[in-house]
Amino acid sequence: MNLSILILIPLISAIAVLLSPNKNIIRLSALLGSIAQLGAVGMLMKSYLDVRATGNKEPMLFQAKYSWYSAMHIDYFVGVDGISIAMILLTSVVVFAGILISWNVEKMTKEFFLLLVLLSLGAYGFFISLDLFAMFFFLEVAVIPKFLLIGIWGSGKKEYSAMKLALMLMGGSAFVMIGLLGLFYNAQVNGQHTFNLLQIAQLHIPIEAQRIIFPFMFVGFGVFTAIFPFHTWAPDGHSSAPTAASMFLAGISMKLGGYGCLRVAAFLMPEAAHEYSWMIILVSTIAIFYGAFATLMQKDLKYINAYSSVSHCGFVIFGIGMLTKTAVNGAVMQMVSHGLMTALFFGAIGMVYERTHTRMVDQLGGLLKVIPFIMTVFVIAGLCSLGLPGLSGFVAEMTVFMGAWQRPETYTRVATVLACASIVVTAVYILRASGATGMGPIKNEEYRHFGDAKWNEKLASLTLIVAILSIGIAPMWLTNLINPDTQIIIDHIAAAAK
Repeated sequence: MNLSILILIPLISAIAVLLSPNKNIIRLSALLGSIAQLGAVGMLMKSYLDVRATGNKEPMLFQAKYSWYSAMHIDYFVGVDGISIAMILLTSVVVFAGILISWNVEKMTKEFFLLLVLLSLGAYGFFISLDLFAMFFFLEVAVIPKFLLIGIWGSGKKEYSAMKLALMLMGGSAFVMIGLLGLFYNAQVNGQHTFNLLQIAQLHIPIEAQRIIFPFMFVGFGVFTAIFPFHTWAPDGHSSAPTAASMFLAGISMKLGGYGCLRVAAFLMPEAAHEYSWMIILVSTIAIFYGAFATLMQKDLKYINAYSSVSHCGFVIFGIGMLTKTAVNGAVMQMVSHGLMTALFFGAIGMVYERTHTRMVDQLGGLLKVIPFIMTVFVIAGLCSLGLPGLSGFVAEMTVFMGAWQRPETYTRVATVLACASIVVTAVYILRASGATGMGPIKNEEYRHFGDAKWNEKLASLTLIVAILSIGIAPMWLTNLINPDTQIIIDHIAAAAK
């Protein structure tokens, strides 16, 4: 299968949106483009599984390579494995749901949907790229649309939040670029430097260079996944962003960082990953607890979900830092699970805000009587976040904990126990927010006249709920998809540690 179709579909969608004469055609063009993305990703997954079923054990399938800038040995080089397909599948689902949720956007409709489509283009390009410079290029493609979506269509301190997000992500990008150049000048094939990820993986980067490059690379990508203490852009950015942008930001964009930490930093510099493992575990444990306790203090629903995301993305970094196969499997599953549940949560919060014009918990109450579908979605997202069995959050977090416990060191066992204990804090803020918002007497009599979810909101919500249940009830399809490729990464890291 030609992977470039994942980039061509958003490009064609963007052109269609630009040429659309009215708002209805704009919405329809964006929606049809997202449906085409779902179809292409479905065909990609089927083709991938069919090829794997024949016994093909190539690390990356459907590779294509074209020279982009020969003077610097930069290529358009793409390919996928099970991990990248899981991320691509997540992207297509969140894009479809986000466009549906945005159906009623009236302000600069054409520009809004165009930016959403460009965000998906950047994500697809990042996940399929096997050239590090091309990967960096697509990472940057997604930054400016976020800035504009928040700055123009956001609420509250939108200019401040947009600028803070852009500056911090650009800072993370600068760190990533320093790391990429460090790898480039320490990797030679036939006397030529290379950005080729597969070629660099076959080389041995000097340990002295790894010790210097790894922190730049891991922290740079970590900024995108809101790693502590470089997380402060996330709560402000999420709280000010329009609903679909929040869904994209938490559901997709934060996963670019986790994917980069695993695929680039840990995989290409395995010895440094071992040496810095204790530091990664320490920082991620702090993030898990800090995010959970900070969420307890929040009164704004979007800030609750935003700080909760800092905590839940901490589990991704935690699993990667443990460097066991099960923990890394859990980290990938957590990326998918968190992307789905946080998109659902932000979608539900957006639906509540559109009707009540407030996100403050103390101003809400009794909404389950008025908008039962929306509040049911809200509760399901919350239960997934706290790790209720049968939903994706439980499967992902338990896999991380089980993999973390496989490390025999005392400090890793202590960190695992602490990470498990954070679930209690999560349960407190989720149940408190759900109860205060949906239960009890109706705080404002005007709320009685609200209408429940519309067709587009129901379809978006049900799509995300089905995806969450498919992982929570039958997780083996996802585990089987990513398992062979996490094994390759762990074997590569283990071999370098000997």
